[in-house]
Amino acid sequence: MTNLIAALIAISFYLICTLALLLRLRQHAPVLALGKTAALIPGFLALAAHIFTLEQGMVSVDGVNFGFYNALSLIAAFITLFTLISALRHPIEMLSILVMPIAALSIAVDMSAQSSHLLPPGSSGGLIFHVLTSLLAYSILALAALLAIALSIQNRFLHSHQPGGLIRFLPPLKTMESLLFETIVIGFIFLSISLISGLMFLENMFAQHLVHKTILSILAWCVFAVLLLGRWLLGWRGRTAIRWTLGGFISLMLAYFGSKFVLEIILRSS
Repeated sequence: MTNLIAALIAISFYLICTLALLLRLRQHAPVLALGKTAALIPGFLALAAHIFTLEQGMVSVDGVNFGFYNALSLIAAFITLFTLISALRHPIEMLSILVMPIAALSIAVDMSAQSSHLLPPGSSGGLIFHVLTSLLAYSILALAALLAIALSIQNRFLHSHQPGGLIRFLPPLKTMESLLFETIVIGFIFLSISLISGLMFLENMFAQHLVHKTILSILAWCVFAVLLLGRWLLGWRGRTAIRWTLGGFISLMLAYFGSKFVLEIILRSS
C-alpha cells in the first residue's frame, strides 16, 4: 500500500463516516449502541489509514519529521481518536461530523505541502517524551475547545427558547459541562507533564527560538489552572467556563502552531 493510496483511503472513509452520521441524525434514528457503533466504524478505519500515512510520511532514516504540516495532521488524528472514543460513550456525534472533515483536510494539506523539523535518530528519550506529551496535551485541549464551542451554541439556543435544530442531538447541558471539565482535567495533566519534562530534558527551554512558545504555554497552563480552581472552589460553569477554556486554548495554539508557522513556514520561505 503506497502512502498516497493510504491517504486517499483515509480521506474517503472520513467522508463516508461523516455522511453516515449525518444521515443517522437526519433520520432521527434512536440512539442505539449498535447503530452508533456501526456508523462510527468507517471513522476508525479512516483513522487507521491516517496513522499509516503519518508513519510513512514522518519516519525515515534521517529521523522523525515533526514539521508544521505533519504535526497538524498528527494532532488532527489524535483529536479524531479522542472524539470517536468519546462518541462511543456519549451522544456527541455532532462533534465527529465537525472533526472528521477537518482531519481529511489535514491529510490533503500534509500530502501537498512540505515542511521539515527533524527529530534526529538517537534523540534522547526525554525529548521524545516531551514532544509526545505536548502533542497529546494540545490535542485533548483542542477537543475541550470544540466542546466549549458546542456548549456555547447549545447554551445560546436554549436561552433564546429555541431547543430544536441540531442542538437536540447534543447531550443535556449538565452532561456537556461534565464532559468538558473531564477533558480539561486530562489535558491539563498532560500539559503539566509536558512543561515539567521540557524543563527537565531540554537543554535550554528558554532559548531564543523557544521563549515565546514557553511563555505562551505557561500562560495557557495558568489559565486552565485558574479555570479548574474556579470550578472547584466557586462552581464556575456556563459562559465563564467557556471563555476561560477558549482563552487557554488560544494561548496554547499560538504557543505551538504560531511559533512553528513563523519558524518553519514564514522564515524559511523568506
